[in-house]
Amino acid sequence: MEYRRGRMLPFGASFLQDGAVNFSIFSKDATGCTLVIYNHGSKKPYVEIPLPEEFRIGNVYSIMVYGLNIETMEYGYRFDGPYDPSKGQLFNKNNVVLDPYAKSVSGRTVWGRKPDASKNFQHRGRIILEDYDWEGDKPLELAPCDLVVYEMHVRSFTKHASSGVRRPGTFAGILEKIPYLKELGINCVELMPIFEFDEFENAREVGGKKLYNYWGYSTVSFFAPKAGYAASAPFGMEADELKNLIKTLHKNGIEVILDVVFNHTAEGNENGPVISYKGIDNRTYYLLTHDGYYINFSGCGNTMNCNNPVVRNVVLDALRYWVYSYHVDGFRFDLASILSRDQDGTPMLSPPLLDTIAHDAVLGKCLLIAEAWDADGLYQVGSYPSWGRWAEWNGRYRDCLRRFIKGGAECAPELVSRICGSGDMYGERSAAASVNFVTCHDGFTLYDLVSYNNKHNEANGEGNQDGCNDNDSWNCGEEGDTSNPDVLSLRFRQMKNMLTILLTSRGIPMLLSGDEMGNTQYGNNNAYCHDDDISWIDWSALERNRDYYEYIKRLINFRKKHPILLASDYSFGENGTGYPELSFHGTRAWDFNGGEPALCFAYMFAEDGKKYGTGKNEFIYIGVNAYWEEQTYELPALPDKYNWYMAFEAYGYCAEEGKEDKLANQSAVTLGPRTTVILIGRK
Repeated sequence: MEYRRGRMLPFGASFLQDGAVNFSIFSKDATGCTLVIYNHGSKKPYVEIPLPEEFRIGNVYSIMVYGLNIETMEYGYRFDGPYDPSKGQLFNKNNVVLDPYAKSVSGRTVWGRKPDASKNFQHRGRIILEDYDWEGDKPLELAPCDLVVYEMHVRSFTKHASSGVRRPGTFAGILEKIPYLKELGINCVELMPIFEFDEFENAREVGGKKLYNYWGYSTVSFFAPKAGYAASAPFGMEADELKNLIKTLHKNGIEVILDVVFNHTAEGNENGPVISYKGIDNRTYYLLTHDGYYINFSGCGNTMNCNNPVVRNVVLDALRYWVYSYHVDGFRFDLASILSRDQDGTPMLSPPLLDTIAHDAVLGKCLLIAEAWDADGLYQVGSYPSWGRWAEWNGRYRDCLRRFIKGGAECAPELVSRICGSGDMYGERSAAASVNFVTCHDGFTLYDLVSYNNKHNEANGEGNQDGCNDNDSWNCGEEGDTSNPDVLSLRFRQMKNMLTILLTSRGIPMLLSGDEMGNTQYGNNNAYCHDDDISWIDWSALERNRDYYEYIKRLINFRKKHPILLASDYSFGENGTGYPELSFHGTRAWDFNGGEPALCFAYMFAEDGKKYGTGKNEFIYIGVNAYWEEQTYELPALPDKYNWYMAFEAYGYCAEEGKEDKLANQSAVTLGPRTTVILIGRK
């Protein structure tokens, strides 16, 4: 086989125009490197090429190989060097390790199909051609506060038979549901991890059910899409299937954010497998104790050494790749506080990785969202290093709203700040720094939040000890499933109450997929291992709860039609309407002490038609009654010839735009127990 010294950059395997493949890989401490090439699916390699010493420059090995059939080949590396676990060195030339820059990974082509053990399963790299026809597509670059983010699991979204798609549980399945997303009003989907992972990691059987690494927060490769999520993966087309989904979403005005996991990998701790980084340069890629043990800030066994210059470049290269090769619009960083730690694990005021991401030229228009905490207790919500670029999952918004709606009057003062866009937390940035949410994949669904006082994770096989105990949930009188009409009515009202406040708060709202139709996980608040009805969205709920769905759909579209709700600044003073842009009220108009506990309050936006380009002044009044008895609210007086109209009422009324009912009493409105209303004031 013909080969010669390769090019140092780019890292990974690159197909060249003359038919050669260039391989380049870093290792600081290795004493030798061998390229191992297989025919697809073969147990034994058909060629191994030890790289001559002159093929190494600095800490980079490279080789250019001719005559390879990239459609049928797989590859990996052997690294020679010292094996001394007490010093963090784990070189073993018998291990064939995965290229960290592999753009496709073989071995998990079909979801849930375990490979033949006799073939000595390994994750191996494959080469893809970067020849997809994007037809002029590019990232959409929508204004952050214009977004309504919809968090989804690729498989869960369409796997249930009720989804009615031809390719359930795949990227192609989501494509078939794009009309649904558009109708709902979604303009941004946040995909839970789609980087290649191994669903069989820690797989087990409980009660006759197979449990998997279902969520995928355990990355095998930062550059390769999860092949098992693609219907076309057996034909090596997973990259094109994902790109086709993203291109079609963009054509429909929907952005794509990826939930990315750079804080740890699937290699685990001292007892975990050697897949890639451990066998290439363990001391570079992981945080280790002085005697070679893994530091575990992730709760998953290991912690990536994210602010090491080499690892920093891996992360940057991966992010850039997903932007230029897959046209993604942004990223949500799992356990992002880890990314702020130095090589000793100490939090830094100005972490170089976060600084570089914030100022990177390729990532300059990407939405960057931090889950600003980690598993070791570092909680940075409101204080995450940002350089004006990073937004955050606002966990304080979630906790405050949940507690208030179930009767926490003491939360009212904080809730006022959250509705205003959390200026107390992000005043030096803008409301666009706050991703507001009530539920996400991690915890109860919205329906379960109002149906269970306690988690019910018995099906996870961990004695119901896993999952969060502090859910701030309330079952509305009965635990779990019920046919009691009063309990059901209250549950759906409470769900509407929370989403009404969410969708009229400044900041970026995020919904959990299925919450708009009352999807349940049967009280499981940690469904990380379930590839079954617990995790799959049951689309029959859409018809059972059609009235509720229509209510939420109209709420979303109401938000999008009123630019004052999308504003990201904190200027709430008087505008061209002659009223404050945002004001708060008690049961008496203009009379509200924002520093006192309360269960009854209202807030009003005065939308200046000239400032916001609507051509007409309008007023939006949101009345909130978290009390268990009805309350009458005095309404603010409107300008001459203006009237109040009922737009939404959580007991079930939601009007079409422009067809709202005029209030018979223009000076007051009565709110039933535990309900919200939205009134429109217009000529």
